[in-house]
Amino acid sequence: MNAAGTIDRPLTHDPLKQALMTPHTTSEQPSGSATEDFITTGAITSRQNRTREMQLIPEALARAHMADRLREADADRRAMRLVNARRMQRRAERASLRARRALAMAVMH
Repeated sequence: MNAAGTIDRPLTHDPLKQALMTPHTTSEQPSGSATEDFITTGAITSRQNRTREMQLIPEALARAHMADRLREADADRRAMRLVNARRMQRRAERASLRARRALAMAVMH
């Protein structure tokens, strides 16, 4: 039974906002079921706020995930720049040594 207010699907999970179990003499509702007119404005508001918060959770998670990815991409870019700078420095040092050697060879002969 998927009707609202059943044991499987209570109107609210907050025990303070649930309807009291009152016996009914009418045959339309079984004894001990929660009455529908018991729902207070506070319970409705809390459910709506909870629903709004639950709807915003994926957005907040996506925002946090994107921030993490941006930081990771920034760190990767800095690391690649450092690797390239070191590679260029070694290449410049080798070129400098070749030029020195060539100058020495030209002076010696």
